[in-house]
Amino acid sequence: MKRSDFSFQLPDELIARFPTDRRTDSRLLALDLATGGLKDYHFYELPPLLRAGDLLVFNNTRVIPARLFGHKASGGKIEILIERILGENECLAHVRASKAPKSGSRLVIADGAEFDVMGRSGDLFHLVSRQQSVLDVLNDLGHMPLPPYIDRADQQLDQQRYQTVYAQHPGAVAAPTAGLHFDEALLDQLQQQQINTAFVTLHVGAGTFQPVRCDDIRDHQMHSEWLQVSESVVDQVAQTKAKGGRVIAVGTTAVRCLETAARKSSGSVLAPFAGDTNIFIYPGYEFQVVDGLITNFHLPESTLIMLVAALAGRERVLAAYQHAIAQNYRFYSYGDAMLLI
Repeated sequence: MKRSDFSFQLPDELIARFPTDRRTDSRLLALDLATGGLKDYHFYELPPLLRAGDLLVFNNTRVIPARLFGHKASGGKIEILIERILGENECLAHVRASKAPKSGSRLVIADGAEFDVMGRSGDLFHLVSRQQSVLDVLNDLGHMPLPPYIDRADQQLDQQRYQTVYAQHPGAVAAPTAGLHFDEALLDQLQQQQINTAFVTLHVGAGTFQPVRCDDIRDHQMHSEWLQVSESVVDQVAQTKAKGGRVIAVGTTAVRCLETAARKSSGSVLAPFAGDTNIFIYPGYEFQVVDGLITNFHLPESTLIMLVAALAGRERVLAAYQHAIAQNYRFYSYGDAMLLI
């Protein structure tokens, strides 16, 4: 299957640069997996589209203010994007500079905040914070790591809105954006309707925006991300399936959590798992756990639209995207959502 099979043209004005006033004001395009039918809703209309006994699986990672600006001790401006925190004072990061910093050099963010460059790991730099913990530096001086297509500086509103209301475990450098549409009132309404919830963790990396460069998508190598699926989630999924309920992932990262945990176990049966995943889901993939998906609209030729196409079919997904474009849906991280069920 070719990368170009997942291409589409998106007018620039449909890229959402800011969130809606209220989270649930986003629009929701429902795609029926059985018939391919499409219906337009708003996100606050989600509960009646689900059934009592369904299980929504959320990714409760927390976005860290992972972007830092500074300069080399020797001079020259730098931009750092933390990719993964390795320990209290260590991390792997992308460093943008006119010349790549050398091992043994020092990066200065502000008075009292400096990093030593210890070496490289592929495209990433191994950095060690000299005085504070990495998280302390980020919390004091970091900026929210908005995606590159949101071509503006981060603002105060992004501290809250580029974060899910249920975010718990710090470590992501990109938001699990399908969850941005939920607020506390909607979660309460779902609970009252006896729609169950479970939480997995996947720390989304900057590689989520990595383009597919090879023509044959089977040659693409996914970046690795850390995830955890607990025993309680495994039990909730088993109970849901046993009672005829549906397991609906909130976001592609929740899909990757569940499907990785199933693939890592013997017999492809969901089991607890914690560790790295580079699972690449594209058409032809046989889902082990997930029955439905809530997701945003994704970039053309991206691994994310390929995952959605694996669940719904490439032609149906592209037809849904054309419908969304014609109806002026808002696209990407701060954009509108789809329900595939």
